Amino acid sequence: MSRLLIKNIHTLISCDDQDTIYHHVNLYAENGVIHSIGPQSFEADQVIDGSHYFVYPGLINTHHHLYQTFTRNLPQVQNLELFDWLRTLYEIWKELTPDAIYLSSLVGMGELIKNGCTTCFDHHYVFPHSMSHNFIDKQFEAADTLGMRMHASRGSMSLSQKDGGLPPDSVVQTVDEILADCERLVKKYHNPSPYAMHQIVFAPCSPFSVTKELLRDSAKLARKLGVRLHTHLAETLDEERFTLEKTGMRPLEYMASLGWIGQDVWFAHGIHFNDEELHILAQTQTGVAHCPISNMKLSSGIARIPEMLKLGVPVGLAVDGSASNDGSNLLEELRMAYLLHRLHASSEAPTGYELLKMATKGSAGLLGRMDIGTLAPYKACDLFMVDYEKLELVGATYDPQSALATIGLKQPVDYTIIAGKIVSQNGKLLGIDEEKISSMARMEVSQLLKKGGIK
Repeated sequence: MSRLLIKNIHTLISCDDQDTIYHHVNLYAENGVIHSIGPQSFEADQVIDGSHYFVYPGLINTHHHLYQTFTRNLPQVQNLELFDWLRTLYEIWKELTPDAIYLSSLVGMGELIKNGCTTCFDHHYVFPHSMSHNFIDKQFEAADTLGMRMHASRGSMSLSQKDGGLPPDSVVQTVDEILADCERLVKKYHNPSPYAMHQIVFAPCSPFSVTKELLRDSAKLARKLGVRLHTHLAETLDEERFTLEKTGMRPLEYMASLGWIGQDVWFAHGIHFNDEELHILAQTQTGVAHCPISNMKLSSGIARIPEMLKLGVPVGLAVDGSASNDGSNLLEELRMAYLLHRLHASSEAPTGYELLKMATKGSAGLLGRMDIGTLAPYKACDLFMVDYEKLELVGATYDPQSALATIGLKQPVDYTIIAGKIVSQNGKLLGIDEEKISSMARMEVSQLLKKGGIK
């Protein structure tokens, strides 16, 4: 049995349904599960003095492309919008290897962990014809090395350039190949039990890179096997024009016609939904992963988050791929979301605390998890801690619920704890040799970019 006690916590923000805030309490966990929050003290293997810390539920990332960590800050794509951006980067991504997947996953998830994220959902959909059979396995290996709670998707592309799609022929697969690997991964990794560290999601890439057969058959198989569904949708007006031209339907109508709507579905971005579509999302409890920085960088638009929240659309927060964000920092996303919607919606914008709940409880809902996203007895012990006495927070601590969005953090959190284990402390990951991994990753980046024609 592993036992953790965080004693005399100054302030604990639970993000529960009652918005409970605790002061000067102890948190006790056994085997990764919270057993007590209150005045009681317990014997423990590991004890942390929480007297000058704010404690928050771990952040939950609902959309990422970890492999893109190796194609950040490339001048060739900095001023492009989505379709041209993708066409350029596919020429690099088609050279991905198992080592690139493993190391980029370590780097991307390591950055997430340092900044308070405890659960990562990754949407991997690029499978070059050679050497890609174990890409998702490599992602789980990286997550286990770091101690990260991981939801991996078996993404896919089946509509290549020769058939009217965007990706090159070398990274698309047949429907049979894709579904066979989906089944393999569910059998090997998917754990539907509470407190699971591994889950699988089926995630064809987007309406402009997959066939309707793949979308329909993926939805049927997902429901047969009891896993969730995810894809990009309503991200750009180019996508909207593509689906109208190819199918005669708007993106949401097209996806709904193939079974892609309901409580087990969430879409990344969701920028260009109209009024009727927002009501459909709310009525069907179909979710949206909000990616504010990526949406700004690619000039895609501003998602209608204030309206979604008022209507009751399930919404979570996400960083998106590191090549359209150039980072894997959900805390930064939190603050950018706050500022973006204040600028665009003024008093109608969500508060800092509402955005914190979006990144915790809301994100957990998109993943179908009731055991994470809040701090309470019998929830997973996933949390992070911030020392409120640091210089950067002087004068900013009177509303700890909102501070992460309104003030933000300019450095990593002080502790990140996943399943009751400290995985990051004082800005350092405890599961890996950061210097060694950084060196190996830089070498892999150099090789990938060289093969992709970037000098």
